[in-house]
Amino acid sequence: MTFPFPETKTGLRFGLASLAVTGCLAALLAAGPVRAEDNPVLAKVNGVEIRQSDVALAEEELGPSLAQMDPATKKDNVLSFLIDLRIVAKAAEDKKVENSEDFKKRMAFTRSRLLMDSLLATEGKAATTDDAMKKVYEEASKQITGEQEVHARHILVETEDEAKAIKAELDKGGDFAELAKKKSKDPGASDGGDLGFFTKEQMVPEFSAVAFTLEPGKISDPVKSQFGWHIIKVEEKRSRKAPDFDQVRAQIETYVTRKAQAEYVGKLREAAKIERMDKPAETAAKPDAPKPETAPAKADAAKDSKMAPAKK
Repeated sequence: MTFPFPETKTGLRFGLASLAVTGCLAALLAAGPVRAEDNPVLAKVNGVEIRQSDVALAEEELGPSLAQMDPATKKDNVLSFLIDLRIVAKAAEDKKVENSEDFKKRMAFTRSRLLMDSLLATEGKAATTDDAMKKVYEEASKQITGEQEVHARHILVETEDEAKAIKAELDKGGDFAELAKKKSKDPGASDGGDLGFFTKEQMVPEFSAVAFTLEPGKISDPVKSQFGWHIIKVEEKRSRKAPDFDQVRAQIETYVTRKAQAEYVGKLREAAKIERMDKPAETAAKPDAPKPETAPAKADAAKDSKMAPAKK
């Protein structure tokens, strides 16, 4: 099992699959108390206060629906939502909605979810010791050190004739980056065709076969792939190194937290008596706790959506 630390021009990623065992409230539940001076009253509804902490919680809950809003618009919309929420909730109380069976079931579910989130947040926080995180870092570092990486540029065009004409210009002393900006159809053309560093597996085979053969400073003949015709220039080669611990500390902390939570849930499942009435006995075995998976390393994050050279 490997846990790569792929390096990109825009940052470093710790390539670990998410273990989805907590709800979106876990981080909030793990937070400490908010001081009054940091938690001002933003509105009152029939005398009931709505504070900054209420807005922050609502923002977490509403999540993606607010993603495209600027901070001021987001805050205004959330506060308006909370005002409506208080008004309608009071009306529901007046109508005794909480006495309905449907409400009671939903309330019980919400309570259980909050209890789960709170406990798992505590378990995750307890697991993220410096020793535990450094152990994960050391194990992952061993897996990636020494692999070769290439830093290259490319120009992508539709036809072989176009590629040959560009190669002829380059042979006469043309500037690769400028020609890439003018002639390449790749979205990264504005960067002079710069692909950053990548490993062999990150590019389609036809591209990698040439890029990893060229010496630094050399330019390839036209190379055909499923995306068109490439002219490749290798800038640099190096042995891949793990990033510094501090650069990936946040990603490691997330991994250790989720792994601990998954293992905790797994232990509880093992100790519980679980009966699945919807499946035959032989297919209703207790599943293993979620395990971290290896995420494929990526080249420049800003280039991931390119037409070429794409990952396999």
